Amino acid sequence: MDLREQLRRAGVVGAGGGGFPTYAKLGRRAQIVIANGAECEPLLHKDAAIMEHRASAVVSGLLWAMKATGASRGIVALKAKRARAARAIEQAIDGSTVEICLLEDYYPAGDEVDLVFTAVGLQVPSAGIPPDVGVLVCNVETLANLAAAAEGQPVTRKTITLAGAVGSPATLTVPIGTSIRDALGAVGGVRAADPVFFVGGLMMGELTTDAQRPVTKTTAGVVVLPRAHPLVERRMRPAVAQRAVGKSACDQCRYCTELCPRYLLGYRVEPHQVMRGLGFSPAAGARWGSFGLLCSACGLCTLYSCPESLYPKEACDDAKRELGRVAASSAPRAAKPHGLRDARRVPTRALVARLGIAEYDHPAPLGADLPHPERVTLPLRQGAGTAGNPLVSPGDRVHLGQPLTAVPPDALGAPIHAPFAAVVGSVDSGHITLDRRT
Repeated sequence: MDLREQLRRAGVVGAGGGGFPTYAKLGRRAQIVIANGAECEPLLHKDAAIMEHRASAVVSGLLWAMKATGASRGIVALKAKRARAARAIEQAIDGSTVEICLLEDYYPAGDEVDLVFTAVGLQVPSAGIPPDVGVLVCNVETLANLAAAAEGQPVTRKTITLAGAVGSPATLTVPIGTSIRDALGAVGGVRAADPVFFVGGLMMGELTTDAQRPVTKTTAGVVVLPRAHPLVERRMRPAVAQRAVGKSACDQCRYCTELCPRYLLGYRVEPHQVMRGLGFSPAAGARWGSFGLLCSACGLCTLYSCPESLYPKEACDDAKRELGRVAASSAPRAAKPHGLRDARRVPTRALVARLGIAEYDHPAPLGADLPHPERVTLPLRQGAGTAGNPLVSPGDRVHLGQPLTAVPPDALGAPIHAPFAAVVGSVDSGHITLDRRT
């Protein structure tokens, strides 16, 4: 069985949040494979913990990916501040052809387009992806899962950081399907009277109040904040109110554009132009909305740059939905990085201060007190592509690693597997629940 088939059967997907099936990602040739350990979301530490404690697996997965794509060069990219992780990686790559690239501490260092240019000096074309310039970028946890899959082990666990208003911030490896509530119980629970949960991070994550929401293959972490925190209040403002305040208050200062990482890389992304379009009819506004089509949704413009606390990122999101994610409806043009790009990078410490989360900015080391949930809920779709078809029925007994779904051979997707020995509780169109076998 070749590696791609092993990955397909093991259900390996991008663990950094994208969720693209890894077997499909390895279907293109590449000259360079980059292990992305930049991890730029404030308060999250799961990639650093993986590199520190599973460095050999990360490097092994990188070497497998290089072999599968024909790449001659492999690079592990991480921030220099992650000193223990860097030492572990350096030991793991000793004697191999893999290199290490130490990055400065800025946001969004983990954006793959930014990372490709920073690490190897190659410019991804407008509306393109790294393979267009011969580069494959994989999250470090994805590569560790790739190495495990090469040994026949499916994805049944996920490493996540639990941070913010919690008893003791930590990074844990939990069974897929563990609820937010059960995971937080292993770190001392919540320390906020009316908590909300940022799943995936404060900048690009999703806000929820559902403590029963399950951890999936793409969950990077959960940050807990009290509902009264300004970040929560901003995220919970209705979209119609976001547009109204933007239409009335934007003074076209350009800060959102001048600090935009994609603009500084030379792409046609100008959030201030999109904000200008809020004052026009939908037809006329399309001209201005086209300046948001290549936005990476990093959130800097909304949460850091705008002096009036407006919503340029959300305006760009709207433009992409309305106009379609294409290269600005014009012929591709060569991108030339801005001369002040390096000087305008946003340091993580400055972002933490602007977000008002300094009191929560603590280490989150890998914890040993892992949750032991009695029940897990497994979404049938946990990445890009189609959901798998259930292979089990209520009352069935399953063992650790047993496939619970199957994806048609001609469809893009990834199966899910049992994270422990259990009895199937329920099966519906979107989920399977498992009750731990006693």
